[in-house]
Amino acid sequence: MKILAVSTSVHRYATSGIRTGMWLGEFTHFYDVLTEAGHEVDLASVAGGVVPIDPVSLKTPVIQMGGTNKRYEDPEFMSLLDDTPAIANVDLDAYDGIFLNGGHGTMYDFDSADLSRAVAHFADAGKVVSAVCHGPCGLLGVTLADGTSLLSGLKVTGYSWAEEKLAMRADEVPFSLEDKLKAEAGEYSTATVPMTKHVVVDGTLVTGQNPMSASGVGEAVVEQLER
Repeated sequence: MKILAVSTSVHRYATSGIRTGMWLGEFTHFYDVLTEAGHEVDLASVAGGVVPIDPVSLKTPVIQMGGTNKRYEDPEFMSLLDDTPAIANVDLDAYDGIFLNGGHGTMYDFDSADLSRAVAHFADAGKVVSAVCHGPCGLLGVTLADGTSLLSGLKVTGYSWAEEKLAMRADEVPFSLEDKLKAEAGEYSTATVPMTKHVVVDGTLVTGQNPMSASGVGEAVVEQLER
């Protein structure tokens, strides 16, 4: 089966101009879990083209923060980020689910109308909708075909405000993802200890709290696909 992964196209914080983008380890860990299980993963982005990488994700230890392992040094793998299609141009019917990759850039462009339509397309079809860390920004404000909110009554997780503070990004981000998820979802939860694995599954919706949850999201998605 095939999963469509989607990345941010934003490479700087609007407030300071500090570089941001995709958190690479979240993509590599999710990708590895899915492909090792025999599934395919294609990467798209909001605007198309080269995917920006948050430089911090290249410096963070693998074990502590869901880092990039050896994938960054693999030219063939990294070529997947070189020329991605824009989400508006993707044939959504060719995929069995969607994965919204994290990274702070998502806080600026995952409110894209094209991305919202894509997420609704998968949800309305009863297909897997998954997201990790800041990826759930793409779940906010999504309206389904019946006029209801995607997150209404559902259990969800995503990057917490405590984690924004620990990452020293509380003064950079445009909003609190935790607060917005609490406002839209039926229930928002986090791990007892920040920066530790936490995955929530509610029907065909799979969300992970932080980079350490990317593999867990992948495993939960595999379970959904193989039912």
